[in-house]
Amino acid sequence: MGRIVIEGGYPLEGTVRVSGAKNAVLPILAASLLAEEGVSQIEEVPHLLDVRVMADTVSALGAKLEWNGSTIRVDARRLFSVCPPAELVRKMRASFVVAGPLLARFGEAMVALPGGCNIGPRPVDLHIKGLEALGATAVVENGYVHFRAPRGGLRGARIYLDVPSVGATQNIMMAAVLAKGQTIIENAAKEPENVDLANYLNAMGARVRGAGTDVIRIEGVDRLRGATHAVIPDRIEAGTFLIAAALIGRGVYVENALSHHLMSLIAKLEEAGAVIEDRVEGIKVWPCQGGRMKPLDVKTHYYPSFPTDLQAQMVAALTVAQGTSTVTETVFENRFMHVAELQRMGANIHIEGRTAVIEGVPRLTGARVTATDLRAGAALVIAGLLAEGQTEVYGLHHIDRGYDDLVGKFKQLGARLERIEGDAEIAMAKSVG
Repeated sequence: MGRIVIEGGYPLEGTVRVSGAKNAVLPILAASLLAEEGVSQIEEVPHLLDVRVMADTVSALGAKLEWNGSTIRVDARRLFSVCPPAELVRKMRASFVVAGPLLARFGEAMVALPGGCNIGPRPVDLHIKGLEALGATAVVENGYVHFRAPRGGLRGARIYLDVPSVGATQNIMMAAVLAKGQTIIENAAKEPENVDLANYLNAMGARVRGAGTDVIRIEGVDRLRGATHAVIPDRIEAGTFLIAAALIGRGVYVENALSHHLMSLIAKLEEAGAVIEDRVEGIKVWPCQGGRMKPLDVKTHYYPSFPTDLQAQMVAALTVAQGTSTVTETVFENRFMHVAELQRMGANIHIEGRTAVIEGVPRLTGARVTATDLRAGAALVIAGLLAEGQTEVYGLHHIDRGYDDLVGKFKQLGARLERIEGDAEIAMAKSVG
């Protein structure tokens, strides 16, 4: 069983470069299935477990993939299946977005109901509703959703999403690019990753306008071709380093971070006392006075509000704030499982409904803790860096899904931690300190 062993209390200093965005590259890989001509070249691809799962999913449908460092070439001209393996789809919720491209190109898709982090119910009803509005039928049985386009193909429609679902917006966008006529998606998700997907689709020959606003307009085209595209930086990875640097940094430059993707976080870090300098190619952060934030009230919501994917990391940071903070989770109903693990380290937190009330303590102490989901894993690593003594973080498969060499990047900044695998665990753990 792998673990990360952290010797807390060592300051962070220097430069760390953010990788490409996981949540952008996954739908972009799915969108590559739309190319009937040419080959796509996708650059700035992070080395993550979720990316491997999506690459395997695309390959299982017949696409040919070539990896070269952080670049993937995808040849999807000859596909032979519209039914990705269920064991891959169930590993990761984002893999459900292959439904839209397959339905648009072949008139049929059969996709297993997805898996992913256990942070609350995340049904695919909005995906189904949107694709049905384009004329498709959807039958749910035996753990699959079987989509079929009508004779003559999908047709454009006006679609209002009850909530601005990121995945549903992506699936509908990718189906609508080959539909006849105009599609209008209202109350669409505004996330930067959806803008990146729209840019890639347009490079393939699609006509998508309005991505990044709550109204997206799509004029259907007859066919798409492969395109070259560089994925945007990962704002959640960048935010994770910014939060850590605001506590135990001595001046950390987060290279490749885009401040306009992180405005809500930057505002909260400045409110907490950190000093933020926005530079052309990244963000530099100096820590809060004494390494302790001023207390904050944080509420997660859809972009551009504070992202739910940074909630756990912020909770970890506020455990040592100078007073009482509140963090309210409005997006997912089961996303405070990291609180119990932080309490093992001495955090004083209690949950009231969907709000965590955090009484700041002077320090955390090292403990054995387990990541319960992807972002909880990053939060526990931050807590370990803050804590006195040694912390061991288990459940590393969650962290591997979304962070490209998290341990190596923190070590690059001067942190003392090691990832330990196999039989030599105990001896190596003793050597970390």
